[in-house]
Parts: sequence; C-alpha cells; structure tokens
Amino acid sequence: MPERYMHYSDRAMTSFPPAVMHTLPGTHDPAGPAEPPIHLAVHEQGDGADHPAVVLCHGFPELAYSWRHQLPVIADAGFRAVAPDQRGFGASSAPEEVSAYGLGQLCGDMADLLDVLEIDRAVFVGHDWGGFVAWAMPTLHPERVAGVAGICTPYTPFPGTDYLRSVFGDDERMYMLWFQEPGVAESVMDQRVRQIFEKLMVAGVDPAILTEAGLGREGGMDFNPFRNIDELEPMGEPVATPEELNHYVETFERTGFAGGINWYRNIDANARAYPDVGTRPLDLPTLMITAEWDPALPPSLADGMGSVCSDLETHMVSHAGHWVPQERPEEVGALLADWLVRRFS
Repeated sequence: MPERYMHYSDRAMTSFPPAVMHTLPGTHDPAGPAEPPIHLAVHEQGDGADHPAVVLCHGFPELAYSWRHQLPVIADAGFRAVAPDQRGFGASSAPEEVSAYGLGQLCGDMADLLDVLEIDRAVFVGHDWGGFVAWAMPTLHPERVAGVAGICTPYTPFPGTDYLRSVFGDDERMYMLWFQEPGVAESVMDQRVRQIFEKLMVAGVDPAILTEAGLGREGGMDFNPFRNIDELEPMGEPVATPEELNHYVETFERTGFAGGINWYRNIDANARAYPDVGTRPLDLPTLMITAEWDPALPPSLADGMGSVCSDLETHMVSHAGHWVPQERPEEVGALLADWLVRRFS
C-alpha cells in the first residue's frame, strides 16, 4: 500500500449493504407543477424494532456510501440505519430543473421515504448539505422527527448569495457563488472528477496553514478550490483508501455534479420560502458534532445553537477536517451511537 495511505492500513474494509430502489411520489408542493416520481437508492442496516430509525443525509459531493463506517455502528447499537443517495446523486433520480432541488423537495423526499419504509418517526443525521436537510426536518415535517444530529453543519439560517458576496467578494472566488450560473461549474468539474476527489477529500489541515496558502474564509481569499483544481496541491492525507476513492470517482464520472450543484442554486429561494429554518426554536433532542479544522464549517458557526436548541449536546472532534465521518469514523460513530442509545433506547 502506498505510504500516503498507511494511516488507513489497519482499518478493515467496511461491507456496505447493497442499495434498494424506492419510488417516491415526487410532488411536494400542491400549488406547484406536478413532478414525476423520484427514485431513491437506499442502503439499510439493522432492524431496530424498538427504536426510532436513523436516517443519514449525506452532503456534497458525497453519496450514501459516505456513511459506510457509521451504518454498522448504528445498527449494532440497536437501530435501523437508513442511508439514501439523495435526489441528484448516485443511482437516485436527478431531475434537470434547478427548481426541483429546493429544500421543500429535499425534505419532502425524506418524509416520503419514511412512508415507503413504513417508519413513523426517525432521528435525522446530516453532514454538510445533508445537515441543512436534517435540521430543516423538524420545521417542515415535525411529526416525523424524533431528534436531529448535525455533523459540521450547525442549525443556522441559509447563507444567501448577498451575504456570501459581502464576506468573500468576487463570485469566482467563492464556490457557492460560482455554482449559481447553470452550466458553468459543471463544465469544469465534470471533466476533472478524479482530481477533485484526490485533492479535496483529504484530512484536516491546521487553518493557519490554509490561510498562509490563501485558502481561508477571510474576505478576499480564494475559497473556490474547484475552479482551479488542476493547479491545486493536496494539503492533507487521504480519508479514503484507493478502492473507496474509486467508488466516488466512478459514480460521479457517470452522473456528473449537476444534481448536487443544483442544491446550491436554491439557497436564496430556500431562505425566502422557509425563513423559520435555522431560527425557529427546536424542542427535541439535538446533537452537534463539529470538526476543529473544518475550513468550510468551522466550529464557531455553532456557537449560538444553545439559544435555539433547548436540548442540545455538543462535541468537537479535534484536529479533524470537513470529511470527519470518513477521517475519524470510529470517533464519529461512537459519539452518534452513545447519544442514540442514551436518548432513544
């Protein structure tokens, strides 16, 4: 095994359960246009008959596969663990219309999935963009939610494009702004899938080192690694083995990135349509796991959660980056399992 992967040489390859395709109604806004059915590829492990199910929502650019380490841990703790490829990703449906990826549709898919799986209520766990979905569920579908756990993504309002421009300036220098124009990001990223995963899906790096390299959150710094991925030097150790990385590369070479990018193209529409998300007080068990060295979602973003989450537990994984469920799978799995057992058994 190459030296740069030796950190993971003692980790057994996780047996990831095969996907089962489920068909959902697809239409979530009765006042809007009818949508065709949505097909979600769903991976499950465990039965958890006496506990609420646990639905794991992945981020960008990820897949249900990103939860390969946590699925068996949650199942072993006595819960039914459910990880879908969300709409726009992997083997699931990827509508062409940008408007098909609003928060109402994304959360509606999760509620519909519970119906199809005959689950009354679930604990929703989300990382990255999946965290916004998980945190929105108690507002949009409160009767279906037993608890919420966010990994890196705090309970907070959507960062609109005006706010992002005020912080980062030039659209091209902030990836979420660069994503807004349909077709622009895809034309670059779809041709460089392997480079994106090899260079970006890496372990955490001290933020001081990122700042020195001009890749920080400060105004004027370049916060868009996708645009010039060819020139970017990887700054952390891989968080996946070569075989695991190939799974991402082969999947996104087949699907492209457009489906996931379309989630970002709805951030302003989401803020207008769902102003309560991120501000309405939550009165249910909540867990926030931050990663100390996450440049995209630093722990400080979660500082105010105690004022809107009445039953909040927080943990920080030290010296870990944005892909913490894969970088530190044992620690994240243990934190999730411990909280689930204490709060829902």
